[in-house]
This record gives sequence, structure tokens and C-alpha cells, in this order.
Amino acid sequence: MKKSDIQPLPEYFDRYINLVDDVTLDEAIRISLDEIITFDWELCRQLGDRVYAPGKWRISDIMQHLMDWERIFTYRALIFVRETGMKAESMDEDQMAASAATNPASLAELKEEMLALRQSTRLFFRSMNDLDLRKTGTSWRSEMSVLHIGFTMLGHQRHHFNVIRERYFPML
Repeated sequence: MKKSDIQPLPEYFDRYINLVDDVTLDEAIRISLDEIITFDWELCRQLGDRVYAPGKWRISDIMQHLMDWERIFTYRALIFVRETGMKAESMDEDQMAASAATNPASLAELKEEMLALRQSTRLFFRSMNDLDLRKTGTSWRSEMSVLHIGFTMLGHQRHHFNVIRERYFPML
């Protein structure tokens, strides 16, 4: 199924979904893998722990945030597709970031983990048929299908990569 098969777009999450191309979910995941590979990790390394404003996350915090939320999105898709829970509990992203131990992980390790996680996520979504992708549940305050969740996760990555390019890289 393609992004254009999402009707209607879920409130709030539409800002992420709209960042993804109108391709099949599997193609969008493949593109996102390429974006992880080709992201400017060297500029990220040069930034170190610098942030563009007080209270903002370091690059390593953003990468950990992306992986944490990919796992959460995948879990939500799993409970919806297996019909074992139709309402996903909310999570506090700031609390999660505050308690994440990203200091020991190098950017190379984070990139390696992101690629492995995304490949696993791709295989998970590939196992679904159109009926599975249409199954729904409540995520945060929106009813979402499994397809919504897949595209939200990919747009979430693109959103944060854009923030890094627009707000962090100019500091160098």
C-alpha cells in the first residue's frame, strides 16, 4: 500500500506522514535506509555534544530518540495487527530522552544500530498484507492504522534529520 492509501490522515501525525513520498510502505522504508546510510555522520561527529539552543538534545540524543520511537511505533503496529490491544499507551519522550544512556555509544554504533533496527522493521512490515495494514487502534489521541504507523515512523526520522540539517549543521 502507498501513502496515498491513508485516508484520512491522523491528526498530529499528519505532519510526519506528509514528509514521506507517495510510494509503497516497503519502498519508503528502503528510502529511509538509504537516508540513514547517506546522512552526514561526519558533520554529526564534528558537532559533538553541541546543541543549537539551551535545553535541546545532542545529536546522539536525537538518534536514540528515533530508535526508541521506532521500537514504540513497531510495538503499536504489532498490537494493532495482532488485535491484542486497540489502544496504545502514551509515552513521555522528554523523560525517555533524559533517562537514555547515549553517552557511551559512538555515532558509528548508533548508526549501526539504526540500520539494523530499520532492516528488522522493514522485514516486520513486509510480513503484512493489505488487510493487516488497514487494521486500526488508538495511538495517542488518534485512531491510526498499521499503515499510518509505518509512514509516521518514517516521517519522524525525516523530520529529525531535517532539524539536524537546518539547526545543527549551520553551527559548524
